[in-house]
Amino acid sequence: MSEQPLRFDTKIAVLLRDDLEPWQRLNVTAFLVSGLGAQLPEVIGEPYEDADGVLYLPMFRQPVLVFEATKETLTAAHARVLSRSLPRAVFTSDLFTTGNDRDNRAAVRAVPTGELDLVGLAVYGPRNAVDKAVKGARMHP
Repeated sequence: MSEQPLRFDTKIAVLLRDDLEPWQRLNVTAFLVSGLGAQLPEVIGEPYEDADGVLYLPMFRQPVLVFEATKETLTAAHARVLSRSLPRAVFTSDLFTTGNDRDNRAAVRAVPTGELDLVGLAVYGPRNAVDKAVKGARMHP
């Protein structure tokens, strides 16, 4: 007897600007999803354990969908995420020039919301709301 696939009523999405270098895409994605895991315990599943009893850290309980978009689409998605008050994390181009958490936070704090040079955005929430927020983006190849 086969089980039906589990369909989540929530979604984790990462939206990356389409002009990033491959190493930047990976770095931005890792940083963005760490924010969701740190603040939203409901997105984290149970710890893993192999057959020998070695324990591993828990991970997200659901897939993370990665999208890419133009700068304009990313800016519009950010506005929709804010208008829906969805939990989010941002990564701006300034963060490529800083080297630590304190300077990262200062770089974001120095720029008004509408002027952030976004290169990445992570969002979590009801599936339908997240779909509407990332409208216009395409799945990352």
